[in-house]
Order: sequence, then structure tokens, then C-alpha cells
Amino acid sequence: MKLSKSMRGAGLAATVVLTLSAGAPAAFSAELNSGGKGNQGSQQGPGKNQGKPGNGHGKPDKPGKPGHGPGKPGHGPGKPGKDDSEKLRDKVTVEGVYSHLKALQRAADQNGGNRAAGTPGYEATAQYVEGQLRKAGYEPFRQPFTYEQFVLNGDALEQVSPNPAAYTAGEDYLTMSYSGPGDVTGEVTAVDINLSGDRANTSGCEAGDFADFTAGNIALLQRGTCPFGDKVANAAAAGASGAIVFNQGNEVPGDDRFGLVNGTLGDSLSQIPAVGVTFELGEELAGTAGAALRLAVDSTVQETETFNVIADTPKGDPTRQIVVGAHLDSVSEGPGINDNGSGTAAILETAVQLGKTGKFKLENQVRFAFWGAEEDGLLGSAHYVEQLDEQAIANTLLNLNFDMLGSTNFVRFVYDGDGDAFGSTGPTGSDVIEGVFEDYFASQGLATAPTEFDGRSDYQAFINNGIPAGGLFTGAEGLKTDEEAALFGGTAGESYDPCYHAACDDLGNISKQVLGEMSDAVAHTTLTFAQSDADIRGGAGVSARALPSAPTSSGPTYKGHEALR
Repeated sequence: MKLSKSMRGAGLAATVVLTLSAGAPAAFSAELNSGGKGNQGSQQGPGKNQGKPGNGHGKPDKPGKPGHGPGKPGHGPGKPGKDDSEKLRDKVTVEGVYSHLKALQRAADQNGGNRAAGTPGYEATAQYVEGQLRKAGYEPFRQPFTYEQFVLNGDALEQVSPNPAAYTAGEDYLTMSYSGPGDVTGEVTAVDINLSGDRANTSGCEAGDFADFTAGNIALLQRGTCPFGDKVANAAAAGASGAIVFNQGNEVPGDDRFGLVNGTLGDSLSQIPAVGVTFELGEELAGTAGAALRLAVDSTVQETETFNVIADTPKGDPTRQIVVGAHLDSVSEGPGINDNGSGTAAILETAVQLGKTGKFKLENQVRFAFWGAEEDGLLGSAHYVEQLDEQAIANTLLNLNFDMLGSTNFVRFVYDGDGDAFGSTGPTGSDVIEGVFEDYFASQGLATAPTEFDGRSDYQAFINNGIPAGGLFTGAEGLKTDEEAALFGGTAGESYDPCYHAACDDLGNISKQVLGEMSDAVAHTTLTFAQSDADIRGGAGVSARALPSAPTSSGPTYKGHEALR
């Protein structure tokens, strides 16, 4: 779901991993344990296993030296034992993964064309996943939650004067998530905008920006500095009848700051209607003397019940839990076969083969989590982490997140856990996860590129609570660069996923090549961490958990697929 933060031109091309790297980060020098823990107690609710993290394991391993060969006891992570990794990857076939995608397509086709949270299509999807897990020997359970879902019934934006024109939703404007309802007409007033240079601005971020604002007018606000919710709230407080937020018009690597703003105002309805528009339209409106618009939004919120689906391996220590997650829901616009049927299918097939085989010895318990309501703001994963007590958080070693693994114009993106590409790190241990993925792909002769922890997927709640995270992604609506096309193939200047959040995100919107490559990486990395006795967090206990290095004052840039600022 997710706008990638891709390579920063030719200068960043050197970060792409194409040959075998020097080994995993020094923080992970675990012996790959050859003996599993067996069945550690009875099934409990999510996060409710008791006991101290690392109980029975002694002190966490000291950092080792990078560059040791894979699969040897006492050396870097590499593979979970060459034989085990190859055996599991042999069983996790692209045909097996694709068979699950066919089932998800049927669930959508038979239920209104989508699998969105709270719909019959989502229920059908969950029943299929649960059935597959039970056949493989798991006891899946549902974790229910309720949330206030934003519902947009209709919208309109048109210029009344001096140049009457009707604008098109999805091309010229998008109603912001949690925009309040209203049907207003008023003159457009630009608020502290900057159309020159780097176009840096604080438009609408301060009450003083509206000192001369005429009540009843529509505020024209520019993206920049503060959250959209703050801009719109300040406009409402100044008496604006509505708000238009246009894109900033600056160059940000891996982000489109000229196209359509797809934003959210938070989690409750704003006082006035608000939409996001392109930089071009904002610039045009700012330069049109006496421009008057009609802005109409018909919106509400409704209480929606949905759930996560969770299943634990019977083997492995439940006080040392690896959470392997993918979101189960689609958007309402389509069946969501790439976003995120692909991630769902990859972890489901990994779980099925791990369960059916039953021969792999696991040091740590693996929790397979299929998140609900991701497309409504990462709500399922957020609920899961919010209900964990301190002990349950301490018992969670790491999170692996898989979202969109089959994009047709793909890049093999790996989350930038060590921060060397984007300047901010994940919690301690995230660098280790990144290294395991990079080493695996390098061993297969496959290039990768970094992608940023920017708040666009279900890792966010984990990293906010100091839990190491990492994962894979093949690209969403972002445009492939020339450098990426040279390394990964495909077409520069076109979207990684041309059917992102559209009705055409169906079985025809999948690259089986990259789906197979990514599914192998899912299986390999899941088993790697399930068989390791290391504590990549740097020590036992909640106190050892370091939060990300990104500035806490600004927080994430996105909440799911929608921009916050």
C-alpha cells in the first residue's frame, strides 16, 4: 500500500545490493539453534503469553563480527541452515502462493468486487485463510475490534467564476479522509503560500496566517510543514467555509509533490469540507483574481466491526515471538490482489508449508497475523499492539511486514532498518532484519533497493513501541526511476503498480516472477528468525527497546496510504 521512498537518483544507486554483502549487521551473531522448544504451553490470546523474554536462554548474545559464512553455528544469520531454508523454499512455490490469490479473487467476485474491512468479501477471505491454516494444523483465532470508519457518499468541486469548470474526482481533486460534510460556495483566499524557489512554506500552520481572512471564503492552503489536519482546523477556526490543500510543488525523492494530494485529516470529522488537489490546480487558483468555487462533500462516519486473524506455530518459545504480518483487507474500489492479496498469500503459504511439514525445529514461536482495516489507517495492527501489556511487548522479538509483493513494474524494496539511505533508523534490531533480507537476495544474485519507514504499512505500531521491524515491498503508485529501470527492468516513468487501489487490481495485475522471488524471501527470513536464539533488540526486557531515530515532533508522514502532512 504504499508509496515507496525509492533510490535518490544515481547517487543512491550504490546502495543497491547486487552482490553478496559483507554479512548481516554485527548486532546479530546468533548461533542458529538446532533444537526447537516444542509446544510451549496452551493457546492464549494475542500477546498474553506469560514469562520473561529470553527465559531459559541466558544473556543475549554479544554482537559478533559481520562477514561470517551463513548457516554455521555461532556465525551471522545468513540462512537458517542451508538445508532447512532450501527445503522450505522448495515447498513455498509460486504456484501454491498463486492458488491463494485465485481464492481471494473468487471471494471478491462473489461479494461485490472487493474484500474491504467489514464487508462480506472480507469475511469470505478470512474464512478461506482460517480453513487453510486449520488444514495445516494451526488453531487460528479472531481478534475483533470496532472503529469509526470514514464513509464518503459523494463529492463535487467546481469553479463558479470567472472561468466556470467542473473538476473530476480522482484526477483534479480527492476528498480528504475524515473531511466534514458541507456544500459551500465562496471566494478563494490563498493563505501564506509560496510559489517560488523550493516553495517551502508554513501555509495555514499558525493562527496568525489567517489574520486578514474573510469569514465565509474558501481557504487555499499549500502542503508543507504541519499536518493537513492542523491546517484545516486553523482555517475552520478563522471562519473558512471550506478548505483546498494543494501539493507543495517541490522535489522530494521518491515522493510526488506535484500530483494529486491524497490526504487524511486524522480520525474524526473536520468542521468544514476539505479536499486535496494538484500543485498545478492550486497555482492556477492562486493566480485567478476573484476565483470562486463550489465545494461539496457528503460524508459521515459509521461504527464498523472487523477483526484480525492470528495463528501461532505449536513449536517455539511463546516468550520469544516472531510476528509475521500482512494486511487481509482490500480497498473498496477493487479485489486487492496485489494490495495486499500478494502479502497475504505469501505468508499464508509459508505458514501452511511450515505447519504441514512439521519437521523444522523452531527456537521461537512464529505468530502469523492477517491484519484487518489496514486500508482505513493501519487499524488492525495498531489495535493488536495497543492491547499488548509490557510483558507481551517484551515477548515480541520482531515484526516482519509484507505488503504488495507482486507489482508488475516492480522494484525489490527492503525496508531501511539501519537508516543509511533515508537518515532515520528503525528500533534497535531493524538493521539486522534489513541485513538478513539483503544477504538472502544477494545470495540469489537479485538486486534490492531501500524503502523508508514512512508510516504507510503495518510495521508502524511495532516501531512506535520499540519493536524491531522490517519487510518487503515491490512498489505502489510511485513512478519508477531511470536508475531503477536499469537495475530491475520494467518501464521508467510509469507506476510500479498501474492498478494500485483500482478495480483492475486483479489476477492480471501480478508479476509471478517477483511474487515467487519475494515469497522465497518471506519463507527464508521467517525461518531464519524462528531458528535463532539471538535477541536482536540488544538485551532482554522492555528497557532495552530503542525507539526509531526519526524526529518524534513530526511523526510519520503517512497513515496507511494517505498522507498526514
